[in-house]
Amino acid sequence: MRSKPDMGCSVTDVLKPSADFLYCNGAITEVLKCGSLQPSKHNTLILVIPGNPGVVGFYSTFMQTLHRVFQQRLPVWAVSHAGHCEPPDHMDMVEDTSLAAELDVFGINGQIQHKLTFLRKQVPRDTRLVLIGHSIGCYIILEMIRRNPELKVLKAVMLFPTIERMAVTPQGRAVTPLICHLRYLAYVPVFLLSLLPEPLKQGLVRLALGGIRGLDPTILQPTVGLLSGDCAANAMYMGGQEMKKVLERDNATITKHLNKLIMYYGATDHWCPVEYYHDMKRDFPHGDFRLCEKGFRHAFVLDAAVDVAEMVAEWITPDLRT
Repeated sequence: MRSKPDMGCSVTDVLKPSADFLYCNGAITEVLKCGSLQPSKHNTLILVIPGNPGVVGFYSTFMQTLHRVFQQRLPVWAVSHAGHCEPPDHMDMVEDTSLAAELDVFGINGQIQHKLTFLRKQVPRDTRLVLIGHSIGCYIILEMIRRNPELKVLKAVMLFPTIERMAVTPQGRAVTPLICHLRYLAYVPVFLLSLLPEPLKQGLVRLALGGIRGLDPTILQPTVGLLSGDCAANAMYMGGQEMKKVLERDNATITKHLNKLIMYYGATDHWCPVEYYHDMKRDFPHGDFRLCEKGFRHAFVLDAAVDVAEMVAEWITPDLRT
């Protein structure tokens, strides 16, 4: 591995990720892949755990950039949350209804178990992992590490981490009444939108996102897919549980794995106020916690996926040389 990642070629020089659909814990799952794991004892996989909604298509540019920076030598995958994708025509949202219900696969605990099952069944046990979480994906990563200490995690990068006190954040206070108490009412407009013709959905998405300068066009189609109805409903269900269950910070797990963690906080993040960053710096003075100085938004995939990916690549390069 080079001492510094190569930033020389463009994202378009890297092949688009391939999409695989499979059932995991009874629910439809999309896996986006840049590169494949080779039959080797020294495999390293960069795995992206998304925020909510956990639509992996949002991370396409981010993944391609990482793959390009490391000269396509390292596979970069992203695994969707269970039910956060539109199934292909030959597949259903749920394969095993009883298993999905037993595991509450669309809830936050079910989503954590979903990722652990995915790793157990789809990734060789001796694979070294670089986990990159976004938003609630960071909470999921902390729980994965806590529940399965045998995971060979080289580094866990947490971007805009929502790992504590979500419901009392500015954004949490705004959405909690809707997704926790009025969720079924919120399903009505989602259902109506899902009935619209595809061109009209695309037009609405372009209108809604058209004011963002530097908007990444690769996120338009995944956003349209989110309007499928079931996908959006599953995202809202998971979000409601986040407000109720992401409460106190897991200091024990953070302490145990502090040397593996990098946390990147937004300076104006309404899901994770800047005081949460200062609390972390105070409580873990030797931890690698960083505050954004570049104005990136919480939803960085909208317009800063390349910049954030190149930044992350520089952070993890030293660990990949070990």
